[in-house]
Order: sequence, then structure tokens, then C-alpha cells
Amino acid sequence: MNTYRTGIDIGSTTVKLVVLDDNDNIIYGDYRRHQAHTQQTLADLLREAREALGDCALRPAITGSGSINLGRALDIPFVQEVVAVAQALEHVAPQTDVAIELGGEDAKIIYFTGGLEERMNGVCAGGTGAFIDQMAALLQTDADGLNQAAAEARNLYPIAARCGVFAKTDIQPLINEGATLADLAASIFQAVVNQTISGLACGKPIRGHVAFLGGPLHFLSELKTAFIRTLNLDDVHIIDVDNSHLFAAIGSALNA
Repeated sequence: MNTYRTGIDIGSTTVKLVVLDDNDNIIYGDYRRHQAHTQQTLADLLREAREALGDCALRPAITGSGSINLGRALDIPFVQEVVAVAQALEHVAPQTDVAIELGGEDAKIIYFTGGLEERMNGVCAGGTGAFIDQMAALLQTDADGLNQAAAEARNLYPIAARCGVFAKTDIQPLINEGATLADLAASIFQAVVNQTISGLACGKPIRGHVAFLGGPLHFLSELKTAFIRTLNLDDVHIIDVDNSHLFAAIGSALNA
């Protein structure tokens, strides 16, 4: 029976599962919203992995903001999330100087050059995936709808991303004045960029080779484009990795 290293990442809104073979190749990987049912979602992913891989054994490690209690209950070794992300990047893109990672309710900037340093948002979910979902609902669409619309934008409006209430206060008058969905969508993404850079970097430069990680930056191409435009990155300095939405789980698996 084959034994595979497995990484589990339980975040505020999603569960990620990655299974690696002996050559560190991903032979199973999935990302799913858990709707607060983390145990059931993980059980479903494990069942589907078993169906895909056949009879096998898993050697797991777990990471993520929602993982500590579940890891203890299942007696699975815990890997700190920044350590997991750093190890995955060291394996795939060791030239990375800075990683920007957006999750469901958290945002991080991780500096690698000159010593490992993490900047993370506090108790507010402003400028994260949850904020984007909230703004999409306000505009009667979803995150993918915002992404598609933003590609056609012509104007950017100032919108506060630190708090959903403040953002709604900015958006409602723009709706009343006839602002297009495309311009509003692009402005929401730009607000997320501004909040991440100003709120987390706090003046520390984001330069060199920059990696973009996490579900929102993986699935929302226009959001990533807004970061690249704002940071004035050329193609050489953009670290565009495969499976960027699974990176903490990949790092966790490498630690298993």
C-alpha cells in the first residue's frame, strides 16, 4: 500500500487538501468552502481523495487559522501557516522576495529577503475574500461576476476597503449617480489593493520578486492585475505559481 504525504489547510472560509507523491508532485488537490462545517468538508475531501487515489495511507500535517483544535482532536501534527507557505515557496520559487496572500478573512504580506517577517491584518476582514463577497452581494453578483466586469472598467473611484460599512457608504452614491458595474468592480479591487499595501506594508517597500497566493488572488485575475499595476511589477518580477490557492496545504504536506 502506498503512503502519501498530505497537507490540510483549514482557513476561515475554506478547506484545502493536497496529497504529494514521493517526488513532491501533487496527485490530488482541492479547495472548498466549508460554510462553517469544517469537519464534514474535510471528511468529504478525504473521501474523494480516496476514491481518486485508491487504497492508500496518508501521512498528514495540518495548518491554517481553523486547524489547531481539529488537529489536536485527530492527533495530526500542526505546522504554522507562515512556515508552511515559506517552505512551499522555497521548494517552487526560491527567488521570492515578498509574498502577498489573501484569504477568506485574513490578508498577509510575508517578507523573505533580510529575514522572514510577516505582516497580517487584525480582527477586521476588510480587504479580504469576505469583503469582496460582501461587495459583490451589494452589487447583486458574485466574486466571479466582479472579476469579469472589472476587465471592462474605464474609471476608478476611491472606495474604503478597511470596513464593509464604510465601503457601502462610498458605493451607494456612486450607484445612484449611474456608475457602471465594471467601474465599481475595478474600484473595489483597487480598494483591496490599497488596503493591503497601506494597511500591512506600513511603508515597508514591496519590491523584488513578488508572489501572489490565496484563493482570491488565484481565482480573480483582475484583482491580481490591480496589484501588479499598483506595484509597477514587470513580468520578470511576478511569481505566478501553479496552485497558488493551495500553497499553505502544499507546505504542510512537505512538512508531513
